[in-house]
Amino acid sequence: MGLLGKIFTWWDGATIGTHLWSSRNGEHVGTDAQGNKYYRQRKKKGSDDAPNGSYISRERRWVMYEGANDASRVPSEWHGWLHGAFDDVPESNLPPAKIWEADYTPNATGTAAAYRPQGALEKGGKRASAVGDYEAWTPEG
Repeated sequence: MGLLGKIFTWWDGATIGTHLWSSRNGEHVGTDAQGNKYYRQRKKKGSDDAPNGSYISRERRWVMYEGANDASRVPSEWHGWLHGAFDDVPESNLPPAKIWEADYTPNATGTAAAYRPQGALEKGGKRASAVGDYEAWTPEG
């Protein structure tokens, strides 16, 4: 992606402004298997979590996607961390992978790789006729 694309687009990766803000205000806490980077707001010196005791503030957490912005690319353990379900970084608490667990596959909706059943318009629109297995209902009169 060109420099102008990085400056103005948000749907195909983070903008330059987001990268600059993250490097200045964020603390990198981990990276998942897909290359997505996870950040949390740096603690400011001399500040506490609840200024003036007026409210309880939560730590700000965010993800910088490697590639296109697609929320389905966030693994479940990092999703829980992003939403404050637990405080520790997931990489330190992950159980070993099970042999039956499948690798991540991206959401193919809207792409050429999307599932299209027999009879879909993209496959020619021909479907099997429904004769012989259907009996129309008629009211008894």
